[in-house]
Amino acid sequence: MKITQSRVIATGLAFASALALCACGVSQNAASGTNGSASASASAAACVGTSDPAAAAPTKLTLALVPSGDATKLVESVKPLASALSSRLGIPVEGVVTADYQAAVEAIGSNQAQIGMLPSLQMSQACDKYGAVPALQTLRQGKSTYAAQMFTNNPDKYCSDTPKPGANGMLYCNGTESGNGPAGLDSITKVKGAKVAMLSAASPAGYIFPVAALKAKGVSVGDVTPVKVTANDASVLAVYKGDAEVGFSYWDARTVVKKDNPDVGNKVVVFALTDEVPNDGMSITGKMSAQWQDKVKNAMLDYAGTPDGVKTLTAIYQITGMKPADVEALGQTQAAARSIGLG
Repeated sequence: MKITQSRVIATGLAFASALALCACGVSQNAASGTNGSASASASAAACVGTSDPAAAAPTKLTLALVPSGDATKLVESVKPLASALSSRLGIPVEGVVTADYQAAVEAIGSNQAQIGMLPSLQMSQACDKYGAVPALQTLRQGKSTYAAQMFTNNPDKYCSDTPKPGANGMLYCNGTESGNGPAGLDSITKVKGAKVAMLSAASPAGYIFPVAALKAKGVSVGDVTPVKVTANDASVLAVYKGDAEVGFSYWDARTVVKKDNPDVGNKVVVFALTDEVPNDGMSITGKMSAQWQDKVKNAMLDYAGTPDGVKTLTAIYQITGMKPADVEALGQTQAAARSIGLG
């Protein structure tokens, strides 16, 4: 059986992603009629996706992923996953790394990829736009949700108590050491006027949930100086190096940076956590038959339940398990996006 090598997908998809983002009506200043919290906005109707009963059995499949750190490392990390899925499905599976979140959605929509490892918002978008099935959600330490975090290199400004090390040895304040949100949100009004490292508007943890939390406290993106970064670890690094005073990421992205910068947990302190964000997961194209959608879903579930699978998925996205997707919960991210004017 031939297993196609993992690769980085053509950068032309970056243009498609820009078009997709524009089509979603992104507007920093759009009035939402809510107080900015995820819970304040009504969730969109759950999208369960479609299937094509007349679709022929696939002869090969492409799995699209988005880098949360070094894209080259991700290309290497995904090879065992592609190999394991190939073995279980009996056809070649190739892993590709897309330019960004929206590019992965467009790859599924254009059938350049049939499987996507996507954040919660993009799982909903792929379903709404292209009928892709939200099949699985990831688990990290048994949780299918996580908090987005705000962190700083100026704890005297943002911490109401003395930062203390959590179980991982890194510093937290304002009750954030558990990783369970929300926590410390009374401190976030102090972000006004600061340089803030943030991801694109498509990122739930790197933009949507933190900006929604700020809006709920009366702080807009226009009240800060954004420092644009392309990945969660880059947000941590921007604060670590002093390029920004505050940064946004998933909890706790500092662990990725710690490998090359052992003192990051002392120099960068987490001071606030947002409402819980539904975990990322796996979407499957709606152009596939229901039988093959189930095969792909079960192959991934089976692999995720093995020691090798846990090792590989942890290396890719710190995933420790997978479960069937909660399509109702996925709507919470759409609600948060709409609360800050993202269509």
